[in-house]
Amino acid sequence: MGEDNLKASENDYDWLGHGVYFWENNQERALQWAVDNSKRKGSNIKKPAVLGAVIDLGFCFDLTDSKYLSELKQGYKTLLNNISVIGVEMPQNTDIGNSRDKLLRKLDCAVIETVHSLNNDADVRPYDSVKGMFVEGDELYPGSGFNEKNHIQICLRNPNCIKGFFIPRKLDVAYGNP
Repeated sequence: MGEDNLKASENDYDWLGHGVYFWENNQERALQWAVDNSKRKGSNIKKPAVLGAVIDLGFCFDLTDSKYLSELKQGYKTLLNNISVIGVEMPQNTDIGNSRDKLLRKLDCAVIETVHSLNNDADVRPYDSVKGMFVEGDELYPGSGFNEKNHIQICLRNPNCIKGFFIPRKLDVAYGNP
């Protein structure tokens, strides 16, 4: 029998903050990430695979919506103020190796966690999830606004948003992919 719960990620570089991460409707990109990650030194991934899930975003901090982007900007200002008061360095988003994609997102994680902290301090309803668009990879063609690894990712903070998970089935090649 498998696990009943998925383990939340709590790295200081998790770009959407702490929680359980999913790719939205992008099994291929999720598997590509798992394969790439399994090749990194010290990776815990021994056999790359993808897990499907039925999820409900609940009360979502949706960073594809302008309303929430202004709240994120306020979170940055609060973090900047707090950092200057305590006199430590501001976290930075940084590249890994030859990548230009800012894959280590310590600044973004700190800002999003600041937003969650502000909500908690104000006794405001906590966000169940965070959703964002990640622009990643090389341009699809010269001058393109599209990149080869763009994806929408979801971070679930509330484990009750996960209604179930499963191993995705292979497509029946006799039919089109809807």
